[in-house]
Amino acid sequence: MRALIHHSFGEPEDVLTVEDRPLPEPGPGQVRLRIVLSPIHNHDIWTIRGTYGFKPELPAASGTEALGIVDALGEGVDALTVGQRVATGGTFGAWAEYVVTSAAGLIPGPEALPDEAAAQLVSMPFSAISLLDFLDVKPGDWIVQNAANGAVGRMLAQLGAARGVNVLGLVRRAEGVEELRAQGIENVVATDQADWREGVAALTGGAAIVAGVDSVGGSSAGDVLSLLAENGTLVAFGAMNSPVMEIASGDVIFKQATVKGFWGSKVIQTMDAAKRGALFGELVQRVGDGTLTLPVAGVFDAAEAAEAMRASKTPGRVGKVLLKF
Repeated sequence: MRALIHHSFGEPEDVLTVEDRPLPEPGPGQVRLRIVLSPIHNHDIWTIRGTYGFKPELPAASGTEALGIVDALGEGVDALTVGQRVATGGTFGAWAEYVVTSAAGLIPGPEALPDEAAAQLVSMPFSAISLLDFLDVKPGDWIVQNAANGAVGRMLAQLGAARGVNVLGLVRRAEGVEELRAQGIENVVATDQADWREGVAALTGGAAIVAGVDSVGGSSAGDVLSLLAENGTLVAFGAMNSPVMEIASGDVIFKQATVKGFWGSKVIQTMDAAKRGALFGELVQRVGDGTLTLPVAGVFDAAEAAEAMRASKTPGRVGKVLLKF
């Protein structure tokens, strides 16, 4: 079978190669999936660079989320059937024609959703809805996030609106404001404008912002914190620009702010099963009725991995880049 492998850490377009690997066999409690589509996420890129919280041994497989078809069942698996369409958001090595994974972690692919949506249902959308739940906000509250034109940022805005939560988005380019408005997301300010703080005040009407999400790091984290009200919470979600958060100690002290991290895979593992099921059900409903959109920026064959990685890094890209096998 074909699989995307890297023998060193570095930029994915430089280190990923397509290699032939033995067809894996499922063990007890496992299934083998024939991969249909798999999205490229920032955490996949960071893992290949060697900068993520999980650092694999080399040579390493790659990819974590996929839509697949159950191809073979391991001993003791009776809740799934061969030929069934399923999604996985935590299967390392998903960028391959076939992968073996735990049957317990698979989610039946809703028949109403096309492959392109089902392939990206778990990781980013579930992170977004889990993050919204993690923030513990109620209808009418204001929250702020940077990287508002990223995948999770766009989804958080859509899910927040559906729940009646006001989401203020910060982007680094004025063009990003128009890109999001074209997708129906209005509460956005570009921080490359000298009067961007006045823009925030105009949008919020001076309302208290109770929580903020930083996905960028560096000075952008400090911008988010500076907007929070007293006793606000700053959540570190990602670090796409810098692994260091530059925040003012005065903001932490005088706002009596709380700063904490959110790692989706850990949150999901410890989440109550009933809540997890309810959140997934809400996601499927939101995608089905168009409240939550999952656009696709391009679909590339595994042999075009370098081109796919470059496309995934394109500024202003709308939607996920998907790999097919």
